[in-house]
Parts: sequence; C-alpha cells; structure tokens
Amino acid sequence: MQHTITWFEIPAVDFDRAVTFYSTILDVEVNKSAFQGDLHGFLPAGPGVVSGAVVLRDDLKPASTGTLIYLNVAERMAATLERVERAGGKVLMPETAIDPQGTFAFILDSEGNRIGLHSPPVQ
Repeated sequence: MQHTITWFEIPAVDFDRAVTFYSTILDVEVNKSAFQGDLHGFLPAGPGVVSGAVVLRDDLKPASTGTLIYLNVAERMAATLERVERAGGKVLMPETAIDPQGTFAFILDSEGNRIGLHSPPVQ
C-alpha cells in the first residue's frame, strides 16, 4: 500500500534555530543542505519512510492554523515533550490517549508552526 503523504516541508523564519529545535526535540541529526537554491534541514529518512524537511523559502510562512502534520515519536512521547520548551517551543496539548491508536500531543515549534506528535501503540 502506498502512503498518502510522500513529503512534507516545515516552514522556518530562522533556519538554524528551527533545525536546532527539531534536532533537539526529536533527538536526531537534521542534515542541512541547499536544494534547488533553498535551505533544507532534512529529517531522517530511509526505505519505506515518509520524511520531510525544515525549509527556508520566501513563499512558505510558519502558521499555527491550517494544515497539520504529525511526527512519529514512537515510544518517546514523554521525553520529546520534555525537550520542547528547552528548545524554544511550547506544549499546546499534553500527551492524550486515542485508544487504540496510541497517544498524541500538540506543540508550537520555535517558528510558530503547530505540529502534532504521535506515538503509536506498542505492538
């Protein structure tokens, strides 16, 4: 089965701040590179993994309303939420159960984007 989502871009105003934010809260390396003339901070990817990037582009602006993406934080929801404010963001809604789909939370990132976090149920 194909994924409905194939790629996403998270707008940034301060690119380095946004890359640091996502590196910190997700505890991953975000690789910085230019792609088609725009700065991209690529989130981890691999075969069969839907991924995306933090981007600095004139036609993309951070927003707390509109399209909402959910990042998979696996079994690391509590640890991820603990890092949000230290990294310059805000927890908008704490971890909330959505049985049987696991848990979710909402954050506001360092740039002003509302982002969902999802932790699927442990198999």
